[in-house]
Amino acid sequence: MQGDNHSAVTEFILIGFSTFPRLQLMFFLLFLLMYLFTLLGNLLIMATIWSELSLHTPMYLFLCTLSISEILYTLAIIPRMLADLLSTHHSISFLACACQMFFSFTFGFTHSFLLTVMGYDRYVAICQPLHYNVLMSPRGCACLVAWSWVGGSVMGFVVTTSIFNLTFCGPNEIHHFAYHMPPVLKLVCGKDVLVVAKVLGLVCISALLGCFLLLLLLSYAFIVTAILRIPSAEGRHKAFSTCASHLMVVIVHYGFASVIYLKTKAPQSLEGDTLMGITYTVLTPFLSPIIFSLRNKELKTTMKKTLRSKLYPENI
Repeated sequence: MQGDNHSAVTEFILIGFSTFPRLQLMFFLLFLLMYLFTLLGNLLIMATIWSELSLHTPMYLFLCTLSISEILYTLAIIPRMLADLLSTHHSISFLACACQMFFSFTFGFTHSFLLTVMGYDRYVAICQPLHYNVLMSPRGCACLVAWSWVGGSVMGFVVTTSIFNLTFCGPNEIHHFAYHMPPVLKLVCGKDVLVVAKVLGLVCISALLGCFLLLLLLSYAFIVTAILRIPSAEGRHKAFSTCASHLMVVIVHYGFASVIYLKTKAPQSLEGDTLMGITYTVLTPFLSPIIFSLRNKELKTTMKKTLRSKLYPENI
């Protein structure tokens, strides 16, 4: 095949789970249950926030938007992955592959940007409480949410167009269960492949590290300092409890993301790559609603109240 023939590859074949032939049914059931729990957990969080007037605050607005981005992110990847686990036909068209990559990167980076916005919200609430209503006005919150979605869309567009404007000249087997950037780039040929791979890797890592450093240096460093200045232990505990769930989700999110994007260049087995990808694609969205539901006292209490009113309306 000639390297300048753009029609050399018209479809791709996913072989991520081919090394686990006896475990595919078990994986299907496990991932299906985790996916359904992720959907139900995030939908319950959204319904609780929408139905309870006391939760109509910037912090819970951001949490509701975060749940939306998480639902869309999992929707872009997991249904296709579940179908592949039960099917013997793992091929997908060139356009469908590009679409999945665009949406997964868009919603994934939107999720990271929203976590950064939530960190900024906690910083203003704890360190600048007198200016909170001004800085976190409805218009200001809407702008922060909108820019998070715009930023995620730009990242998805840049990554997808940069990769799929290159030449794919075979083979067409993707050593992954989703259309992740590194395994797809291995199928590209031409002189510009190495440059594009390095530039895209630098852009993605810079965006993730930028958000992470903003969360740590400009948010939680000041938050911890402000909390330590509170004279009473009860006051310190109350202040920290308002951001504990967010901090735990940040650690989980960026911890698993670093495994994917900051791993060494040493040769990795297909099994290892698949298992590492599962942690970020399936496990992280699964843990997020659990952490927010259990660690946020106000949300936890309201969710219990909402569930009780739906299940036992005669007792209300």
